[in-house]
Parts: sequence; C-alpha cells; structure tokens
Amino acid sequence: MEKQSIKVISTNREAWHEYFVEEEYEAGIELCGTEVKSIRAGTLNLKDAWCGIKDGELLVNQMHISPYDHGNIFNRDPRRVRRLLMHKREIMRLYGKVKQDGYSLIPLSVYFKGSRVKVKIGLCKGKKLYDKRQSAAEKDAKRQIERAMKERY
Repeated sequence: MEKQSIKVISTNREAWHEYFVEEEYEAGIELCGTEVKSIRAGTLNLKDAWCGIKDGELLVNQMHISPYDHGNIFNRDPRRVRRLLMHKREIMRLYGKVKQDGYSLIPLSVYFKGSRVKVKIGLCKGKKLYDKRQSAAEKDAKRQIERAMKERY
C-alpha cells in the first residue's frame, strides 16, 4: 500500500492556547470545486472556527475560505457552514462527550492527504486564565534552559 503525502494548509494555533486538547480525530470535509482551488492557493483561516453537531451531522462553523480569484458565479459564501464527514458512530460518541462532559469540538488543522482535504478536530476542554499563565511560564522556562545550553556549548 502506497503512503499518502500530507501537506498542511492551515493550523489553529490559538486553539492550543485556549484549550486542553484531549483527543484528536480526522474528518473529511464537503467542499465545492472553487473552495478546493482556493485552499490550494492557501487562503484558509481557522481562527474563530468551531464544530457543532446538528441532526446527527458534524458541521464546521466560521471557517473562512476566501473566494477563488477566477471563480466567477461558482464562488460560495466564505463563512458558510460546511459538513464534516465521519462515521455515524464516531459522531454520536462525540455528541455524548460534548453534551455531558462540557467538551468543545475545535478544528486544529486543515491539510491535504493525497488529493483529499482533511480536517483534524480536537475534543477540547477550555483553559482557565491561570492555566494559560502557567503554560506561558513553562514555555518561558524551557526557552531559558535552551538558551543556557546554547551558551554553555
């Protein structure tokens, strides 16, 4: 079996700062042709994106894909709700977690796997302000240690 190449298009760095990512899932995404061409050009933004489950379907909201330059009438709304493709059993399991345990579904990255566009979704729990400060302090300490090691050698 041939290994498929993965090309990351966009990552949601803010999600790692705002949330604890408990689990990660891979989902396909339902797009139209001009949206795929626009993604290939790298005009995708995940900054305020979030996922929800409605009527047994997994949907991604607020994901911005800029209109394709040469797309004319076939361009769609840049912030339209797009359907994510996962198995029904996985969606229902995520739905239970989100409803009971207070988790959020956040898109972490969008990438090409072969010729298909995939979305990495995180099952996330929100961080409190002190958690954010603590992780910033840990990063700063790690940076200082690395700097000291470079100076030493």
